[in-house]
Amino acid sequence: MIEPILTVSNLSVRYGKVEALHQISMEVRPGQIVSVIGPNGAGKSTLLNAVMGALPTTGHANGTVRYRNEEIELLPVEARVALGICLVPEKRELFSTMSVDDNLLLGAYRRKQAGERDFLDQLEPVFELFPRLKERRKQAAGTLSGGERQMLALGRALMGKPDLLMLDEPSLGLAPLIVKEIFHVISALKGTGVTTLLIEQNARAALQISDYGYVLETGELALEGAAEALAGNPQVIETYLGLAGKTI
Repeated sequence: MIEPILTVSNLSVRYGKVEALHQISMEVRPGQIVSVIGPNGAGKSTLLNAVMGALPTTGHANGTVRYRNEEIELLPVEARVALGICLVPEKRELFSTMSVDDNLLLGAYRRKQAGERDFLDQLEPVFELFPRLKERRKQAAGTLSGGERQMLALGRALMGKPDLLMLDEPSLGLAPLIVKEIFHVISALKGTGVTTLLIEQNARAALQISDYGYVLETGELALEGAAEALAGNPQVIETYLGLAGKTI
């Protein structure tokens, strides 16, 4: 069996006296799309921030995070990025006064600093994935629609050629047609070799494109399994999917 690219073991996170995550253990294997679903306040974003090393100063994490079989829980964010881990946060955090082009170029900054001559080699593939970004490449990011901003956040992340792409609620606040487009792109990325860890409230959309899934409730793992099996689990259907088996 292929070794996991990411292994989280007994991860707990406290904010003061409040425990946001309790003894979380999970794996992500190369080339997979793995989803973590659950309600608001379950600890999903905290999980990604702990893996990324981006917890706020009030957060205190215990446990082990291994990337490519190397313990990384003591490494700063910059070192984790250099290893090939990238997080697209829920708020997208674009530079709103800068152009689409400049935001994308910033995504390749680490590669440029590392001396890679072909650090812009992902620009055309990003434009192929998101033609609208090419049409709006000189436009300020702050003038884009919500869907276009999400496309830009994804595109900027891909400019860094990550091995592990972590997405925090990519469908948040988007119209259904745009959600469908975004999830089709995430699914297509699997063919490029990118491994994806997806945090998502839209459980139906997430499980449809995933290989494996985890259900997080009040800081603890409630269920896990193959995405198809979870999508057919009565408990998941009742709590997260509703009774209608709609597709995105």
